Amino acid sequence: MAVILIGEEVKRELLRIVSELQIKLGRRVTLDEAIWFLLMYRRRKNPRLLLEACKPVSSDIADKALRELYRERRRDERRLELLW
Repeated sequence: MAVILIGEEVKRELLRIVSELQIKLGRRVTLDEAIWFLLMYRRRKNPRLLLEACKPVSSDIADKALRELYRERRRDERRLELLW
């Protein structure tokens, strides 16, 4: 085991994460486990995918999607009319 020094604010945040993990897992969680969780969580993030998901779509794609939504809505309304 190694000893590390952290500031009070980091310690408070780390303890908050420990308590959240304990609630989710239903058992005691060590600081070591919390740090490990944070390291693994960071690895799972993919900033390239986030940028891809947030980039604007072309108006052609948006118009096509909107037309499809309207078409589906009309179908749903017709089905509902048949039930009544």
